[in-house]
Amino acid sequence: MPASGTITGLATLLLAGWLATTTSAADPPPPPLQVFILAGQSNMQGQGVVDLDHPKHYNGGRGTLLKVIQVPANAKRYAHVRTAGGDWVVRDDVFVRFRTREKLKSGGLSIGFAGYPGKHHIGPEFQFGHVVGDAIQAPVLLIKTAWGGKSLYRDFRPPSATGPTGAYYHRMLSEVHAGLARLQQELPKPSAGGYRLAGFVWFQGWNDMFDGKARSEYQQNLVHLVNDVRRDLRSPGLPVVIGELGNGGPKAGKNMLAIRAAQAEAARRSEGVLFVSTTAFARPAQDSPNVGHGHHWFGNAESYFLIGDALGRGMLKLLAKPTRR
Repeated sequence: MPASGTITGLATLLLAGWLATTTSAADPPPPPLQVFILAGQSNMQGQGVVDLDHPKHYNGGRGTLLKVIQVPANAKRYAHVRTAGGDWVVRDDVFVRFRTREKLKSGGLSIGFAGYPGKHHIGPEFQFGHVVGDAIQAPVLLIKTAWGGKSLYRDFRPPSATGPTGAYYHRMLSEVHAGLARLQQELPKPSAGGYRLAGFVWFQGWNDMFDGKARSEYQQNLVHLVNDVRRDLRSPGLPVVIGELGNGGPKAGKNMLAIRAAQAEAARRSEGVLFVSTTAFARPAQDSPNVGHGHHWFGNAESYFLIGDALGRGMLKLLAKPTRR
């Protein structure tokens, strides 16, 4: 080999060694913000009562988060939700963004990111955020996009399904894009590593239960929803968790059972999608704040806490698997 070639080869080796040394000595780049989308209807909005205990309207506080955490057997499970001084924990590594009818709620994960004014309710985001936040060594943002009384058949109808696309499918994506566009303004300390769409959670189904056409189409419409959300967000391997319509527990009428079966089958037919059962988290009306609201899990905070826990653990299972991304 000519001398010049020898020198060039040696220089290349020295440069490679220097780069390896420099890279290993330098601080690693900051991880990207991990963004999870939580979508659905009123049960995703959040109906779990935190501390309201009027004897007439809230059954004396039975089933509220405040009462649940006071049960000695629950001490370990709920130890992370309050400070030593008795305040509700506000995380500085997990953030929530949720536009309600009245206002935009954003900030560190805590109680209150539900559809009601004030800080008296929780939804699945509460424990979901704790689960993923504890497991992921990066800042986390939960973008909630939920509206009460909405169906997949009509309101969230995805573009790939026949017929007009639902207005709330467009609103859901608009909320996601708005949240991503305003990271610098809305997060107290935006991630220097940018962001990454990490997962999508779907928790819906009540309204579709009462229409025969909606029930018969639910499975295919849900498959379309998963595919269209991935396509429109340009994230083909986006992990998706489907939370079961588990109101009332394992025993249910044929309409609800049809939706549950459709949800499970849609997950089975889709890659990177996990169906998460929730029926075990139903609590009796007499042990809950809102005894007449079976469609809202009777407002039982333990139900919403456990639902969020299961959805979060399901998401972590998907994140641990190789994806196409």
